[in-house]
Amino acid sequence: MDVFSAIPVFVAVVECGSFSLAGEKLGVTKSAVSKRISQLEAKLGIQLLQRTTRRLSLTEAGEQYFDYARNALTIANEGEDAISMLQEQPQGTLRLNVPMVFGRLHIAPMIPKFLQDNPKIKVEMMMDDKVVDLISGSFDIAIRIGKLPDSSLIAKRIAPCHSVLCASPDYLKKHGTPSTPLDLAHHNCLSYSYFQAGSEWRFNGPEGQISVVPRGNYCVNNSDALLEGLLAGLGVCQMPTFIVASAIEQGNLISLIPEYELPKHAIYAMLPERKHIPAKISIFLAYLKNYIDEKSASWDLNQSL
Repeated sequence: MDVFSAIPVFVAVVECGSFSLAGEKLGVTKSAVSKRISQLEAKLGIQLLQRTTRRLSLTEAGEQYFDYARNALTIANEGEDAISMLQEQPQGTLRLNVPMVFGRLHIAPMIPKFLQDNPKIKVEMMMDDKVVDLISGSFDIAIRIGKLPDSSLIAKRIAPCHSVLCASPDYLKKHGTPSTPLDLAHHNCLSYSYFQAGSEWRFNGPEGQISVVPRGNYCVNNSDALLEGLLAGLGVCQMPTFIVASAIEQGNLISLIPEYELPKHAIYAMLPERKHIPAKISIFLAYLKNYIDEKSASWDLNQSL
């Protein structure tokens, strides 16, 4: 057995923490991964992993070998990135991780044209509102919205992201229209469960910053579901304009207390740190930036972003 070909399997097992998850990541069966690790240990003449029914852990030898294996894999990937820049046409598999609703509304529509223009690229896109790890998930690009945590990832700003407080005309007719953020104490506030800014809604108004803790009977981890609740007259919610702009322009939702501005954020493309950015990534980022630049003009609802 070629030891070098087993390195990606070993690294995947350690990073994923299990044979089954490593198999999913590599596109092979759990038994194939287990067999490959056993062959690697036999070839090296030493045990790398401690196996129990509940968990995997590295032996002392495994810890030392993992450092070298991971570095070797990193160097090999960097070499692949470097030579990809010499290709006449970008090629290879591009793995994307994008938020569910933003991906559906503003990335999925551009993918067919991107693939038509770049026939040697294959796109694998995972749409998920959970923040996943780019490295362990082997993603080339992840789209993130809002404040970014400190990390070694490369962040490229794609577009501004503005949010508005809104509700349906029917809801406001029944429950009244709030005139300040403090009035929200008397309204049913719908919440996004992955909201990264904490439990408070913060507004900047004439008297400075005001924070309120929303109270309501509906919290959900999907913005499409929140939009449906708003349109049905369930309550009040703060929503990104890239989701609600058309509903507001059509009069199906009403933007509330515009003199109290919600915090401004941005939309970013996140990349793992690397010496060379492959051509498939560079061309996708340029394509995405041009596409979003054209679309984002319709999101701002004539407000300053």
